[in-house]
Amino acid sequence: MTSTVCVPGRGRERITTVPASFTILVALVIQSALSAATVLAQPAVTLWDMAALRRPPQATWLDTEGPLRRLSYEGEPRAGKPTQVFAYCGFPAGATGKSPAMVLIHGGGGTAFPEWVKLWTDRGYVAIAMDLAGKGVGRQPLPDGGPDQSDDMKFPLTAQPLRDLWSYHAVAACVRAGSLLASLAEVDPDRIGVTGISWGGYLTCIVAGLDDRFKAAVPVYGCGFLADNSTWLSRFAAMDPQWKQTWIDNFDPSKHVGRAQMPMFFVNGTNDFAYPLDSYQKTYRLVGDRRLCVTVKMPHGHPQGWAPQEIGIFVDHQLRADKAGRQPEPLPAVAALAEISADGLTATIRGVTAKLPVVRFHWTSDAGPWQSRTWTTTETVLADGMASVTLPTARPLVGFFTLTDARGATVSCEYFELPVPATAAEKP
Repeated sequence: MTSTVCVPGRGRERITTVPASFTILVALVIQSALSAATVLAQPAVTLWDMAALRRPPQATWLDTEGPLRRLSYEGEPRAGKPTQVFAYCGFPAGATGKSPAMVLIHGGGGTAFPEWVKLWTDRGYVAIAMDLAGKGVGRQPLPDGGPDQSDDMKFPLTAQPLRDLWSYHAVAACVRAGSLLASLAEVDPDRIGVTGISWGGYLTCIVAGLDDRFKAAVPVYGCGFLADNSTWLSRFAAMDPQWKQTWIDNFDPSKHVGRAQMPMFFVNGTNDFAYPLDSYQKTYRLVGDRRLCVTVKMPHGHPQGWAPQEIGIFVDHQLRADKAGRQPEPLPAVAALAEISADGLTATIRGVTAKLPVVRFHWTSDAGPWQSRTWTTTETVLADGMASVTLPTARPLVGFFTLTDARGATVSCEYFELPVPATAAEKP
């Protein structure tokens, strides 16, 4: 009897089939970076005019002074009419020279959050948060705003002009926000990152694949393969089949994120109602240079989505090198997952020079929807540089490790699955 297991390592994964008598060996290596996979060539033509979107948009600054300023900038035309995008842009107090910068993309039901901007300006970044629902101050509809965030504007059931839909306008607004930041005297155009929450994470995945000017990307919750598994399956089932495929080809992140050239950090919860772990895994496996932080039952929301300290640590490492080129301490990284067996599990920590980190094993034997599975966390036994845990006997089994360093920063490895063994009658 053998077990087949995905082996994530440096770059793309490989699939390994091993004897069931082997133990599971998980190498959790603290290191500064993972090697990126080969990046797919940028297509010659996309739905978006990237050359135009890379140019600084026309902007009207409603405030010209202060650490937090309101503005509007040009969006994409809709039904032949120009549109405007409202945003808050924040500047770090006391900054000299050019600062790193962040584009902040809200999710469904969200808006341009000034408190999110302040979170990043307090960290030393110029930051912009825009409203992607055609709203302005206080969520008041703009007379020339873009499309709202309704399901009808995201997933129309029958064919519509692609450039009238919310995803098209939202992606363009995000790229233009980066172009605007790059044009500011206070910003280093070579140190701009992007992060988004929920639908903003969905947009982050698309933007990361379209715009190589971003040097770090952090999608929270959001992912691709939405028609395979997501909270919107009933919507896809109601679509005209040809139109459904057209939507997927243009607007599903799976068609874009594989071209991302920057390091990416994927953050999600085990039971997320919208973006389940199977679609999430298929999405992040398209990206070579990646980190993961999956938290058991992480709540879904805007404050919860921008709160994890790991996001700031990851972005700082990518964008805040000092004049000598020294980078802040990176997140720990899960580098490899090796053999899997039916009766044992061993995690080996290598390359640790500080205090041994905490390694935990999280598992579920439920086979229903990801959103309703019950997870159990097992503390590993640490001895002589080894972290060991006994594999539960329940099948099916889904499990993954998390590694927490001395700062309390946590990363995770990919989950693996062990199916119910075949019965004697099913064996050849």
